[in-house]
Amino acid sequence: MNSTVKRSCLASVAGVFALALHLSPALAEGPEVVAGPASDPNCFVPWADQTKFYKYPKKDGPYRIALANGYIANTWRIQMIQSAKAYAAQPEVAAKLKEFKVVSTGEDVPAQVSAVDNFIDSGYDAIVVNAQNAAALIPALKRAKAAGVIVVAFDGTVDDSEDLINVNVDQKGLGILWANWLINHLPNGGKILEVRGVAGHPVDGIRHEGIQETFAASGKKWDIVEVVGKWDDGVAQKVTADAIATSGPFDGITGQGGDTGIVQAMIDAKHPFVPFGGETENGFRKFCAAHAGDGLKCSSAGSGPAQVAVAIKTAIAALEGNVVPQAVKLPLAIVEDPNFKDGTDYYKDQSDNFFVGNSFPTCGIDISAIEILNQSKDNQ
Repeated sequence: MNSTVKRSCLASVAGVFALALHLSPALAEGPEVVAGPASDPNCFVPWADQTKFYKYPKKDGPYRIALANGYIANTWRIQMIQSAKAYAAQPEVAAKLKEFKVVSTGEDVPAQVSAVDNFIDSGYDAIVVNAQNAAALIPALKRAKAAGVIVVAFDGTVDDSEDLINVNVDQKGLGILWANWLINHLPNGGKILEVRGVAGHPVDGIRHEGIQETFAASGKKWDIVEVVGKWDDGVAQKVTADAIATSGPFDGITGQGGDTGIVQAMIDAKHPFVPFGGETENGFRKFCAAHAGDGLKCSSAGSGPAQVAVAIKTAIAALEGNVVPQAVKLPLAIVEDPNFKDGTDYYKDQSDNFFVGNSFPTCGIDISAIEILNQSKDNQ
């Protein structure tokens, strides 16, 4: 190859490289690691002292944001999808959005990864995701970062990657809280029914870990029976009924969700009421208030479905070039016996099938029931 051809080839390569940088400035810059605090320190609370702070290159709005959800077949996920749509429809949020897309892919992990890839390829500015399988998403997160797409995971976070922002409550802390509630109410140990969530989901795994580790560290003797309730009232009720029939009676129960169904199974089987550590469903809290005097001593704590709104808020803040933590820690919604109050902690005359404690006042997020119920769970 002569020198003229060499120079021509080098010039072409340089031109292509320069064009790539021009078209994808985020690829060249990436998020800058900066000093805190966050732009909204009351909302964007760093997970730990060592949590990094990110500042992404500012993009002009309005933005195209997508929600890549997995599992949908329970009350929490339905309310989460409705909360996301309701938040995106609020005038001050809608003014910043060119498009808000929602896709739910069920328990099919490759389908969720494919949905994330499709959003990247379609040029969305940001993707919020409830990871069905954290490890499976890591390659897609690298592709998103290379394409300049901001990813915010919530609830099912991806803790082993820094190629995104995570937003969550302390899910392991929930398991610890529930186990400690039972330990404190069962001084001699006993037989526990643990109703788990969706198998393989990171939230189920980390809550289970908190429960198991806390029981093991108590020094008391425990016989723990595990069943999979999928965070769904109907499924949880059935597996609880089966467990009572084959392995009961139990001295205490902890449920990650579907807790209204779990209590109903106890009632149907005439199982004695026992201490219970569970989530924040309205139906569950109604049972806790009504039957506290009969032995149903409850700790009701959890993560409101509206944390998806915090994830969207975080994505918008990052797109606007504001400083955000790489991992945001949200407060738990907690009520414990004997402090269940109608009209505040539960709603006696309202449906069983919604999660109470769904607001995040520190983030200015309080989506009304009417706003939520006016939205569908369907893809859009």
